[in-house]
Parts: sequence; structure tokens; C-alpha cells
Amino acid sequence: MKIDKIALADFDWIVIVVYGLGMLIVGFYFSRINKSSEDYMLGGRRMKSWRVGLSLFATLFSAVTYLSLPGEMIKHGPMIWCLLAAIPLVYLIVSWLFIPFIMKLKISSAYELLEMRLGNRNRVLASAYFLVMRFVWMSVIIYMCAEKVVVPIMGWSEHTALWVSVAMGVVTVIYTSTGGLRGVVLTDVVQTFILFVGSILAIILIINQLGGASEIIPSQFPAHWDRWVFFDTKARVSFLTAALSAFGWHICTAGSDQMAIQRYLATQDIAAARKMYFSSLLVNVFVHVLLAILGLALLAFYQKNAAYLPGNSTIIKSADLLFPRFILKLPDGFAGLVLAGLLAAAMSSLSSGINSSCLVIIKDFILRFRKNPLAETEQVKLAKLISVGIGMIIVFLSLIIGNVKGNLLELTYKTINLLVGPLFVPFFMAMFVRKATPGGTFAGTLFSSIIAALISFSSELFSINISFLWIIPGSFLAGVTLSWILSFLSGCIPAKNGEQ
Repeated sequence: MKIDKIALADFDWIVIVVYGLGMLIVGFYFSRINKSSEDYMLGGRRMKSWRVGLSLFATLFSAVTYLSLPGEMIKHGPMIWCLLAAIPLVYLIVSWLFIPFIMKLKISSAYELLEMRLGNRNRVLASAYFLVMRFVWMSVIIYMCAEKVVVPIMGWSEHTALWVSVAMGVVTVIYTSTGGLRGVVLTDVVQTFILFVGSILAIILIINQLGGASEIIPSQFPAHWDRWVFFDTKARVSFLTAALSAFGWHICTAGSDQMAIQRYLATQDIAAARKMYFSSLLVNVFVHVLLAILGLALLAFYQKNAAYLPGNSTIIKSADLLFPRFILKLPDGFAGLVLAGLLAAAMSSLSSGINSSCLVIIKDFILRFRKNPLAETEQVKLAKLISVGIGMIIVFLSLIIGNVKGNLLELTYKTINLLVGPLFVPFFMAMFVRKATPGGTFAGTLFSSIIAALISFSSELFSINISFLWIIPGSFLAGVTLSWILSFLSGCIPAKNGEQ
């Protein structure tokens, strides 16, 4: 490794360009297969479980997580990995409660379920929440990749971040709009493989550089790492809050997010959907462990090679940037492959977000309120145009999203996960509360989003430090509680004109 290497070699660029062209080819290939809106948006409801499972993993495991988890291990230690303790219970609940309930309904949009049970205004509110959440999510991904990773490690001017964002958006929109869900799923599978290879390669090279696997294990517990805490509401991360937050995120996402529910509906039946979800969780656990090891390896590497740190910075201050900076120190070709893995993590999330957002806009807004139906071919054309429009919006939003304070993991929770809990409130009421009323649920959902914002920005608003891990469980419990109370009170009042 050469310490003076500050840019990618020609062969690295070739690897990245080949990756980008491959994604475009996949999109154009599947553009010939999609003959109807169901083919375009749901893959004909007969896709293979393992492919869709990898796609769901790649969709929800964004480049934000790909970079933030090694940085989290470097700066704060292994406490955040307590979130994996929730996975077994998550699988049981999603596989045996959510999936059978949803698969019995012949729907395309997840939010059609809400209108069946709780009326149109709850459907519209949930659809709007999803679009806001995923637009912000996609914007954070582009911002992080362009302004926080690609531009700094390449030493480019900050003004080039716009062009990096545009390039990522254009490539993703092209293969997403042309290939539909089939194209998204196949590219997600390829991108997951690249992500694996990039992470494993970085670990192997660090171990080889340091002289053995034992060298990446700290001889003593680093002083700057968070200490073990079972439960403490004021602690940044404790075992119970991490496990509860992870449980809440997985349950809320699996039960209300169009990107997840769309994957169930793309499989053939309940058994296939269960296999799909199991494979997604299994890969998720493996990658989390892999990135924890990568964080240990990077910490050990920079402790013994302080000259590689940027400027006068320290390991703790630049924890989130150590992995992308390390990429440039890799041998020619390998750096391009690892950087392609980073781009893959970002673009797989963008493609799925665009595809799912497009479906929601068409099914829950355009077709729902349009008097005259659209032909299948017209729906496909409209979906492609909307995909382009979404791409333009998220590129614009990415330019202003960086004003939120905190490291990458906290940025994720304060923006991306702000509406995860509130979005699940109406779904929980629709699926599990028999006497839920439209009005009570609508008010509870709005209240839940207010609580989420208050928890997320508690330090700025009230000078109270509430862990960001409480955003999802706190907002969900508040919303469901109010929804149940209002629904109960409504049931005590005689109904008028057949209303609940």
C-alpha cells in the first residue's frame, strides 16, 4: 500500500464503469418482458423466494448502514449489535402473523389494506407518510454517498457533489424505470454479492497487512467504547433499547412499508413469502457481523497506521470516513471493486425506493382518484415518467439534507426512521384491533408522528438527551394508545348513518 495514493487508478475506474453499464443492461433486458402493470410492479407475482429475499435485504440495507456500522464499531464499540437479539422474534411475528394476513388480500399497494378496514383518509395519510419517509431516505443515501464519501475521499471540490448525485440518480432511474421490479430484484442480487465481496476483501487485506487475524482483536477494551448497559433510558445505547428499537424497526417496516410488502406480493404464495423473509433476515445478520469485524479491522489498522488519518484528525472524529478513506489505499482494481460495493448498497436502495414510490403514487393517488381507468400499457408508461420525476426530486432534496446534526447512524434515525413507527400505527389497528375506528386511528397516527419528532429532536427543543433508539418504539406506543382510546370512546357513542 502506498501512503501517497490519493485517487483511483484507471483500472479502478474501469471496474466502476463496467458495474454501471451492467446495471443499465439489466434494465433494458427486462424492459422487453414487462407487458402489464403487474409485471412491471410485482414481477408477475411469481418471483423466486431467494432472489426476492436478497432484494429485500439489499433494499433496506442501504449505503448509510454499510458505512455507519463500521464507523459505529470504531467509535462506540459493539453495543449497537445488541439489536440482532430481536431477529428470531421478528421472524416469528412477521412470518406467522403479517405475511398470511397480507397474502390473502389481492392488493398491489400495501395501503389498499387500510381503506378496506379504516377508510380512505387513513390510506391517503399512510401513503403520504411512506412517500415522505422514502423520499427523505433516498435523499440521505445520495447525500451521504456524494458529499460525505465520494467527494471527500477523491479530493474533489464540494461543487462536484451535485454532479455525483446526478450521475447516481440518472443511472438508477434508467435501469429502474426500464426494468421494473424484475430488473430491480436482479440488480439487487448482483449488488448484494458485490457488497459481500467488497467487505470481505477489505477485511482480508487488513489482516494480511497487520500480520494475522489476532491483530484486529483489541488487547483490552478501548476507553472510548460504550460500556455494557442492560437498560438505561439516558444511555446512548443499552441492550434493551437496542433490541427494542431493532424489533420495532423490523416489525414496523415489515408490516407497513410498501418496499417490504411489495416483496411478499411478488412471491407465489404464503410459504414462498416466508422463505423469502427468512433469507432476507439471515443475510442481514451475516452482514451485520461482517461489518462489525470490518470495524474492528479498521480500528486496528488506523491505530498502527496513524499517518493514513486525514489531516490532523483522530480515529474517533473521523470514524465514519475511515472505511471510504481506506478504499483508496487498496491495490489497483480492488479499490474499484470495494467502491462499487458502496455504490451498489446505495443504488439498490434507490432503485427499490423509486419503484415502490412509483407504485404508491399510481395506485393510491392517481388511479384511486381518477374517474376513468387507465389501460395497462398507459400505466407502464406513466410509471416510467413518474420514476424520472422521483429521481429529480430526491437529487434536489439530497442537497439540503445534510443540515441534520449527528454521526451517520444518528442521522439515519433522526431522518429516515422518523415516520417508521407512525406508519405502522394504522396497520396495527387494522390488523389486530377489531373495534378500531377510522377517526381514532387517523388522530393516533398524526399524534404518533408528533411524538417521533419530539423524541428525535429532544436535545434541540428541550435540552433533554433522549436516545435516538426510542424514536420508533416511543412514537408507535403513543400512537396506538391514543388510537385505541379514541376508538374505545367512539364505540361508546351511538353510531350515525352506519358509521363506526
